[in-house]
Amino acid sequence: TSPAIQILDLTRQQRQRLEAQYSKPILGEGVLVVGNPTMPVLRNGEQVEQLVPLLGAEREALAIATLFNTKALIGDEATKVEIVAQMPQARLIHLATHGLLDDIKDLGIPGAIALAPSVEDEGFLTAREILDLKLKAELVVLSACDTGRGNITGDGVIGLSRSLIAAGVPSVIVSLWAVPDAPTALLMTEFYRNLQQNPDKAQALRLAMLQTMEQHPDPRAWAAFTLIGD
Repeated sequence: TSPAIQILDLTRQQRQRLEAQYSKPILGEGVLVVGNPTMPVLRNGEQVEQLVPLLGAEREALAIATLFNTKALIGDEATKVEIVAQMPQARLIHLATHGLLDDIKDLGIPGAIALAPSVEDEGFLTAREILDLKLKAELVVLSACDTGRGNITGDGVIGLSRSLIAAGVPSVIVSLWAVPDAPTALLMTEFYRNLQQNPDKAQALRLAMLQTMEQHPDPRAWAAFTLIGD
């Protein structure tokens, strides 16, 4: 059996398990929305890089939170400690921040999500740490720069998306290249509006791409996002 089919079979089983658990639509209390955390500092040996703020991601998160009648975690509120505490209870997780592809902590699995640092940590939630979480989210969206492309192996993409699926998530949406702020915010809000009307995630994403394409014809602006899983 090919790795892609194995993943699809796993995610279908996860979706069926969650469907049996959840009978009501996703509402605010089950939605975790994060946008533009206070950015951490990336250290690579003696090199220090301050990750730039993402104001478009903040606007995106606020718009999505409004759709679901919930509160987005922005800036200093979006610490790694707080996000990790909330992730296991969430049915829908939307993370609008930087995604890093390198194995920044030499843990053997590439990928990290940039969150706000605190006295307890530097703010990076790594793919290895995600593997240790027990998640019951029906969907995780990584709306960020370069979140989808792990090292290509025989098992396909092994970055953040693979860790999320292994942690129990049946559907993950990631971007395959760096995406501009404005069209991403439009695409994501349209995606969730569509999803509220029709629970078919692939159809909701396709329709959002077509809607975004009307205002931003360049495929680089709307074609980056892909649905992994079921």
